[in-house]
Amino acid sequence: MNDVEQTTSNDIPSEWIAEFDAAARRPLAQRLRYAFIRTYKPVLDDAPYRSFDSMSQYRAWCDRHLPIWLGYHS
Repeated sequence: MNDVEQTTSNDIPSEWIAEFDAAARRPLAQRLRYAFIRTYKPVLDDAPYRSFDSMSQYRAWCDRHLPIWLGYHS
């Protein structure tokens, strides 16, 4: 056995397996519709687009304007 511990079906709660099986039976279009959760990102979502002449300008803008928890700070 390698460093990654093998998971057996006994380790997975039966409720999770039932939910997975139910999801697998749904049509692909429905699964894709529910797969992505839209989350508002302050400042980033407030304008339709922004453009910068260089990556350094973009990074400086991120440092000045975006909350640190978004992860865009250099």
